[in-house]
Amino acid sequence: MSSLPTVSQDSKADAADTTLLGGVFPGQGAQSIGMLNALAQAYPIVRETFAELSDSLSFDLWSLVTDGPASELNRTENTQPVMLAAGVAVWRAWRAAGGRAPVIMAGHSFGEYTALVCGGALDFREAAILVRERGRLMQAAVKERDGAMAAVLGLDDAEVADICAQAAEDLIVAPVNFNAPGQVVIAGDSAAVSRAMSLATALGARRVLRLAVSVPAHCSLMMPAAQALAPRLAKAQLRSPDIPVLHNVDVRHHDDADTIRVMLARQLYSPVRWVETIRSFATRGVSGVLEFGPGKVLSGLNKRIDKSLQCACIYDPQSLEQALVLSRAARAC
Repeated sequence: MSSLPTVSQDSKADAADTTLLGGVFPGQGAQSIGMLNALAQAYPIVRETFAELSDSLSFDLWSLVTDGPASELNRTENTQPVMLAAGVAVWRAWRAAGGRAPVIMAGHSFGEYTALVCGGALDFREAAILVRERGRLMQAAVKERDGAMAAVLGLDDAEVADICAQAAEDLIVAPVNFNAPGQVVIAGDSAAVSRAMSLATALGARRVLRLAVSVPAHCSLMMPAAQALAPRLAKAQLRSPDIPVLHNVDVRHHDDADTIRVMLARQLYSPVRWVETIRSFATRGVSGVLEFGPGKVLSGLNKRIDKSLQCACIYDPQSLEQALVLSRAARAC
């Protein structure tokens, strides 16, 4: 594991020259019909990126994004390649506009693949084939079971873990996304998730919301998918990233290709430790975080995790220009 640059306390007075940028990529849930249309009109590379992936998969991703239907866009096996194309397209538009490269990156859940592509560890076309297979295997893993995910707001991590332990009985439910203080996503068998939702409400959760997803990601129900994906990952051409990427599983960055493969397999059934990830950014001297992809989900979470961070999301020409202001004040990586 290689070292990363940090900013000393003595250098804070010269923050305009020493700001370090982090980059993050969203996962499933940020997709929507019509996303990135405005950015595509201003930056042709957006449509070109979608066309490149569509050729690899023999599937018109841009048409799905533009015309829907939403039910097809939200199917895991379709959402993942679409979000891969979206993240890489925004990244390419950013770099074409003169935006600086971050010193460290991370992706939320599936977004880790996008981070690895943009960080130079994984080829775009190979990633497309991998994530399409990943989505198919995730869908197949729960073909005979009724899975669900739900967001629990207003309880701490330990309370949510206790609730899941009580609700599981002979089924599976567990905390899987530690998104922000007081915001945890749970996943597992639908009946167990429903019991946990009721317990959370009774305990005083501010809000409990079942999520519109087709598979219960990051819980042990995904172990068969991870086992099936491992042989495909073993054949993938992975290399040490040019920009370090923190992994969801252990909140560390890895230079060894075999270790990255292990992280990607384990990620399917392991929790997303997003709070720790963003706090790790901050401890390494990062004070500005750019979100590459449609929507503002991660920027909202990041501000809740660390209010001192400057956060910018890039999804249309206006937001890209605003992010460039932050980039121009940043030190080159």
